[in-house]
Amino acid sequence: MASEELARKLQRRLQREQAQEGGPEPASQAAFAPEPAPEPELPASAPTASAPTASAPTASAPTASADAELSAQLSRRLDINEGAARPRRCKVFNPYTEFPEFSRRLIKDLERMFKLYDSGRDGFIDLMELKLMMEKLGAPQTHLGLKSMIKEVDEDFDGKLSFREFLLIFHKAAAGELQEESGLLALAKLSEIDVALEGVKGAKDFFEAKVYALSSASKFEAELRAEQEERKREEEKRRLRRAAFRELKAAFSA
Repeated sequence: MASEELARKLQRRLQREQAQEGGPEPASQAAFAPEPAPEPELPASAPTASAPTASAPTASAPTASADAELSAQLSRRLDINEGAARPRRCKVFNPYTEFPEFSRRLIKDLERMFKLYDSGRDGFIDLMELKLMMEKLGAPQTHLGLKSMIKEVDEDFDGKLSFREFLLIFHKAAAGELQEESGLLALAKLSEIDVALEGVKGAKDFFEAKVYALSSASKFEAELRAEQEERKREEEKRRLRRAAFRELKAAFSA
């Protein structure tokens, strides 16, 4: 396999470096070869023979640690290339703090859009789901184009889009960081963010304008409800006045 061949190459390279430095036997053999059987303990009557080798473990410890770390990194890179790596989650993602330029309403809208195309309900948009998404938005992409779109914002190299990476598309669109031929820019345009026509400032102002429009609509609805309540109160007052007038008129007529 490719991983075994890479391990052998790394072992030979470390052996050459150890030979040039004149150090002890490379510690990389312990990382890739089976662990040898433990040697028998020396008799207590020979303390002088073990004294020269006391510093050997100290000298080889940094090499073994670096070798193990490099081996782990290479193994993860191979897993990523083969699509078998699990994404790393270093911290809890909070879209409201990481994308403060987006309003809460807009993030909710984008979250609904993300869940709409996350047909697998696994919290990610994979290649086929992105393909279906672009087709429904009216901008179908080739297989290589879809892979390029994911790669442009794929921070953990898992070959699919998380919700954070999905928001990153609109962040880059608002900041003018997407190329004109980018499929992500087409996605942003079809999601009502037209960077090409409005420019960077216009794209940034899009979010503020949307928030203002939503708040204006809410204010209009509140004012409309207040007017309706006021009309109801006035109608009730008129009804009470008419009833009181009829009672007074009836009293005088009697």
